Amino acid sequence: MSGDRPARWTHRHLGLLAESAATTAPLIDPTALPRILPGHHLWDLWPVQDEDGSTSVAGGRELWMALSAPDRGHPEERHDHARIRLLGKKGNEWTDLGDAFPDGASPGSREWSGSAIRRPDGTVSVYYTAAGRRGESPPTYRQSVVEARTTVIADGDRVTLRPDAPHREILRSDERTYLPADGVPGNLRAFRDPGWFRDPADGVDRLLVAASTPWQDTFTGAIALAEPRDGAWSLLPPLLVAEGVNHEIERPHVIVHDSRYHLFFCTHRHSFDPAHPAPTGLYGFAAPALAGPYEPLNGSGLVIGNPAGRPDQAYAWLVLPDLHVVSFANYRSPQGVDLRHAPAAQARAGFGGTVAPTLKLTLDGLSTSVVPVPEDLRGTPTGP
Repeated sequence: MSGDRPARWTHRHLGLLAESAATTAPLIDPTALPRILPGHHLWDLWPVQDEDGSTSVAGGRELWMALSAPDRGHPEERHDHARIRLLGKKGNEWTDLGDAFPDGASPGSREWSGSAIRRPDGTVSVYYTAAGRRGESPPTYRQSVVEARTTVIADGDRVTLRPDAPHREILRSDERTYLPADGVPGNLRAFRDPGWFRDPADGVDRLLVAASTPWQDTFTGAIALAEPRDGAWSLLPPLLVAEGVNHEIERPHVIVHDSRYHLFFCTHRHSFDPAHPAPTGLYGFAAPALAGPYEPLNGSGLVIGNPAGRPDQAYAWLVLPDLHVVSFANYRSPQGVDLRHAPAAQARAGFGGTVAPTLKLTLDGLSTSVVPVPEDLRGTPTGP
């Protein structure tokens, strides 16, 4: 690969940030949205994709995955109990298909975000984050990328994944280009959220990974890139670094639109250098090729920000190939209040923990705008 790498997200870019209707999500009340999984929190959605990028269909429903955990204690504790959940979607109706994997299948003690690709031979590669180590107590925060190679089993309306699928660690931080993924809540270094991407320019599969770089600063967020070599995944230099700007870039993914590569990721307002604040939101860069050179969208990188009156209303935005955007309902935080640190009862009362309304992006060169999708309908899937 060639190009001007890595792209650098700088204070100069953030100085151009101007929140507007085009880059601000419509106001929602996270707690007023219907729960897909009563008794459980749900967050960080992603589709099971076919190799052409479309959402895979089985049993007449689109196949999706999300993280889930029992609704108990403080919502922030959900990360210590996270499991991947399989979901079906038909129109605007969601169906719970149960845990994606059996108890104890993962090498980690928790399953964190990732991506999934269904291949023509019927197999499905689920790339996800294994957090901690199986059987540990209390939980630790080591992170590695795991592939579960499985198949979809469809029997009428019942859809499951083969339960005896092997789970294999395929990537971990090299501790040179990328810092080891560990730490404590509130100061976690990242090596997680693998996002699958097939580059139409060469047909090669690649993974994007949220990472941290060894820079002399506490703000070391980065997007790692990996590609297959000799039957294994190999880490490459980062696609993007936010040195001195932001310490936690999450859920990186690439969408090709109008022959341009759009690199998206999300981050929280509390992850920015306090000297250069910015909203919790979806951010992005664009380039003529996967390797770059990348330029920030809208000058600053901001694509969708939460409104000032509800600064934490949604999170974990994911842009689909058709430019629809999914996310989850987070906190109904009044301006200036951070419910992450509130007492458990107050935080639970303000937490959504379900799917947020779908949005739609328009892309015009380096300019973007966001609009709501009427009635949150994206149509009914067809296929086997």
